[in-house]
Amino acid sequence: MQRWRILSKKKRFRWIAIVLVFLVLLIALTHQLLFLEQESKKDTLQRIKERGQIIALTDLNSLNYFLYRGTPMGYQLDLLRSFAKELGVSLKIIVSNDISELYYFLELHIGDVIALNLPVTKEGKLLLNYSAELGDTKLVLIQRKPLPGDHRKPAKLIRSFSDFLYDTIYYRSNAFFLPLIREFIDETGDRITLMENRKNNPEELIRMVSEGKINYAICPENLAMVLTKQYKNIDAEIPLSGPYKFAWGTGHYSDSLLRKLNIWIDELKRKNEMQNIYSSYYDNPKVLSYFQNDYCSLKGNKICPYDAEIRKESKLLHWDWQLLASLIYEESNFRIGQISRRKATGLMQLTPEIAGKFGMDSTSSAGKQIAAGVKYLRWLDKQLPHEIADPQERINFILAAYNVGLGRILSAREKAVMYGKDPNKWNHNVDYYLTHRSKKEPVQKSDTGQYAISYPEPGRYVIDILDRYNHYKNIIPR
Repeated sequence: MQRWRILSKKKRFRWIAIVLVFLVLLIALTHQLLFLEQESKKDTLQRIKERGQIIALTDLNSLNYFLYRGTPMGYQLDLLRSFAKELGVSLKIIVSNDISELYYFLELHIGDVIALNLPVTKEGKLLLNYSAELGDTKLVLIQRKPLPGDHRKPAKLIRSFSDFLYDTIYYRSNAFFLPLIREFIDETGDRITLMENRKNNPEELIRMVSEGKINYAICPENLAMVLTKQYKNIDAEIPLSGPYKFAWGTGHYSDSLLRKLNIWIDELKRKNEMQNIYSSYYDNPKVLSYFQNDYCSLKGNKICPYDAEIRKESKLLHWDWQLLASLIYEESNFRIGQISRRKATGLMQLTPEIAGKFGMDSTSSAGKQIAAGVKYLRWLDKQLPHEIADPQERINFILAAYNVGLGRILSAREKAVMYGKDPNKWNHNVDYYLTHRSKKEPVQKSDTGQYAISYPEPGRYVIDILDRYNHYKNIIPR
C-alpha cells in the first residue's frame, strides 16, 4: 500500500488502466466461452434454422468448387445448393485445402458439414458421422509417362509394388485416406517415403507430377480419370487401395442434421438427380474446356476480360472490385453488346436516359460503360438518406435501387415506417414492402406506389449478387 501512495498520479492511472483492460478481456473471453458452450449444446439443425443459413466446409479443385466465366460451379457446390434449398436456408461456404483445418472448423461449430468425398472408414467414424454414401472410387498412383517429343527424363514407371525402390510419394494431408493404403504401406515397407502435403489439393499434385516437379502422388481414381484427359502424360493405372465408399461428414452432435441429410440423399438417388449432378462433372467432356479457358479459376485469377477496368472504377465507389464484378455479371453476364427489352445497353445495362446522363452511348468502350454505371451507383448512394448508416445495408439499398429505381425504394421505405418496420434495414423490412401489398390496405393499393413491379425480384436480385460476391471472395484472391 505504501508503494501505491508514493506512485505518481500518472503511474497510478496507468496501472488502473492495465487492470481494467485485463478485466474487460477476461469478461469478454468468459462470455465467448459461455456462448460457445451454449451453442455446442444446441442441435446443429436448430442452429441452422435459427441463423437461416447452412455453413458448409469444402475445398477448391477442378470438380468440387470453382469459377468459370464468372459463374460459380462445382460438384459439391451443386449438391450444397440443392441441400440448402431443401432446408429452406441460404448457403455459406468456407474453403480450405487442408482437411484437418476443415475438421477443426467442424469441431468448433464454425461449420455444419464437410462437403467432400470423404472415404468411409472405421477410423473416420471416430472423428465424425458419415452421411449416406454419395458414390465409390479407389486410390491410385499418379506418375508421369513419356510422350513423343517430351525430352524430359521421366521417373521410373511403376507397374507393381515391387518396382518401388526408395521413392517418395506425395499425398494430400488427409487422415481419412491413410487407413485405405495400409496394405500398400505394408507391402512396400521402407522402400517408399510418404510425404504429407497440406498446401496442395490432389489436382495440384497431379499438375506437379505432370510438370516434373514431383515424381509420384496419390489421388482418388474418379478425379484422376477426369484430369488425365487434360494432362496427357499422366498415368493413373496402378491402384493403391481397394474400392471405398465416400460421403459427407457431420459432427457427432448433429443427429437431426444427419437424419435430414440422409433423407435428402435418398430422395436425390431415387429421382436420379444424384447421378445427374455427378455425371455433369465427372463424366462431362465439356469440363475439359472449362479448365483450358483463361477465365476459369483453375487456370488463373481472372473473373472476366474487364477485370482491370472493374478494379479501377470500384475504387471510386469504395467497393470491393469483386462486388462490382458480381453486379455486372448479374446485369449482362459480361457481354458488352447486351440490349434489354427496355432498351438498356452495355455491360451495366443502363437505360438510354441514364446512359446519356452519365456519358455513355452505343459506341462507348467497356471501360466507359463501367465508368458510367459506377457514376450512376455513386449518384444513387448520394440520394439515399444518411440514416442508412450501416455500410452493408447501404450496399443492399444501392443494389436494389439500381435494379428497380430509386423512387420505388424510397416509397418502400415509407411503407416500412407505416407498418412499424425499420426503414434502414433491407432484409425482412424494406424488401418486403417493395414487392408485397399490405393486408391493412385495399387490394388495389400497391405498397410500391402507382406502378406495380411486374416481377418479385428486387430481393432476389440483391441476394444473388451478394451470394455470387461471396463465391468470388472464396475462389479468387483479393
